[in-house]
Amino acid sequence: MMPVKITRLRDAYNLVLEGRWPRRRTLDQSLIKYVEGIIEDVKRRGDTALIDLTARFDGVKITAESISVSREEIEEAYSRVSEEQISAIKAAKNMVEGFEREILSRIEFKYDDECGLRIRREYRPIRSVGCYVPGGGAAYPSTVIMTVVPAKVAGVPRVVVCSPPRRDGSIHPLTLVAADICGVDEIYRVGGAQAIAALAYGTETIKPVDKIVGPGNKYVLAAKSIVSRDIPIDHPAGPSEIMILADESANPYHVALDMVSQAEHGPDSVAILVTVSARIAEESLKNLAYLIDRVPNRDVVKESLEKNGLILVADSMGEAINFVNDFAPEHLEIIAEEAREISKRIRSAGLILIGDATPVSLSDYSLGTNHVLPTGGYGLVYQALSVLDFIKCVNIAECSEKAMRKLSASAMVLAEGEGLLNHALALRERVKG
Repeated sequence: MMPVKITRLRDAYNLVLEGRWPRRRTLDQSLIKYVEGIIEDVKRRGDTALIDLTARFDGVKITAESISVSREEIEEAYSRVSEEQISAIKAAKNMVEGFEREILSRIEFKYDDECGLRIRREYRPIRSVGCYVPGGGAAYPSTVIMTVVPAKVAGVPRVVVCSPPRRDGSIHPLTLVAADICGVDEIYRVGGAQAIAALAYGTETIKPVDKIVGPGNKYVLAAKSIVSRDIPIDHPAGPSEIMILADESANPYHVALDMVSQAEHGPDSVAILVTVSARIAEESLKNLAYLIDRVPNRDVVKESLEKNGLILVADSMGEAINFVNDFAPEHLEIIAEEAREISKRIRSAGLILIGDATPVSLSDYSLGTNHVLPTGGYGLVYQALSVLDFIKCVNIAECSEKAMRKLSASAMVLAEGEGLLNHALALRERVKG
């Protein structure tokens, strides 16, 4: 049995888009109601709720004293990871840090005119941020890097990480080492919707933060959406996605490998090939069928591809590009002879990766680009997490006497037109003087 089917794009176009934003504007209401109950419980009972919910959902008994990860545990974690892993974390951190510093260097600017008007645009870091890092049975040190490093580059003075514990009550040592290398200030062994609630509203142990970022499962996504009424979040980030836009020049084996690697994230992950070549579609499908019973984590890969895998054949590159822009994938690989030119026509994607040598697997770790990206169609309006999510910009203006007099005439006209006569008066009296 083939893991996915080949379909003409024109036949699947609207059906594929049906479950994505903006066509689907609300989360499942039963899920929202369920998560709202968790959030209200944390708001009402604080640490006690975190303890009870961690036992209920993670099967782990924690105490009020052990919610916070100790310095001793962090030091112990270093003995449980290899030097090679530590070097890899540091290398990825340095790449992200370098790229984020480059972004930050282009934020501030100044404007001076000949009359003496001076305007400066400067940035200020936000005060505190909570970074959600998935965990439990798996380790995601890369998510620590992607969420924490931009905040630290921005100068956020308090950066907090929440991550669910493993069955023995510990946080995975790779997560702890990454958090320490990246300079996290506080680490808590709490996950799920209850962690989002604690970050948003606080408990006896966890002080609330000013913004929450990071990916998670549907419960975390729902919790972030709910608390966003009261506290800013980065963007809705659900199950991971890849879309590969390919022409006849693509390597179908590499296409299949990239679809498989994306499917490995979980059964809800999305892997779609859009191609103008019937041959590439057929060859990619054959390679998927070959790989699916041979790769690691094959059960998850198979379930994901059977549930959310697609191969779509477009009649033209224009039709394919229109579909990409309507779908707004989290990751878009463009493997085509005119890949750079095609990329200029893409309006909606979390991350665009050009060419066969730039797969998602590389971008997830080593390029310096951030892998916390909008999913579910939100790439239409949101962008990758970056240092910009951790700063606010302020304009600083200063007028000379000459500039004030020059600009006051039009300002008084507008103020009077709006009925704000004292605004006009404040200017008129200055001009008279």
